[in-house]
Amino acid sequence: MIGIDIVHVPGFAQQLATPGSTFEAVFTAAEIRVAATKPDRDAHLAGRWAAKEAFIKAWSQSIYGRPPFIGGDDVDFAEIEIRPDRWGRVAIVLHGRVKEKAGNPLTSLSISHDGDYAVAICQFQQ
Repeated sequence: MIGIDIVHVPGFAQQLATPGSTFEAVFTAAEIRVAATKPDRDAHLAGRWAAKEAFIKAWSQSIYGRPPFIGGDDVDFAEIEIRPDRWGRVAIVLHGRVKEKAGNPLTSLSISHDGDYAVAICQFQQ
């Protein structure tokens, strides 16, 4: 199954900068540390957010016709970690309840940035 998501980086950056926002809680400490090393932290995190959304869409498609394992408002997005290797290639590492419900699916992930947009596509296979 395939999932794709696109994020408008300036709008995403506004959400991150909103006083009192807890939006950064959707990222793991490791994701935040990696983002801090990037020239455009907000664009980097927008790509990671798109990747998490793409994963959810692909996972959801894999159970088409059946109810979700976790309700949309109950997903802890920090349990979907986007982890780079030393060359910057990305993989999805699941934690907590998401891992418990999704298991150990085979995933393939690609993130891209162009201008004001970040896009990610995820392939999910049980």
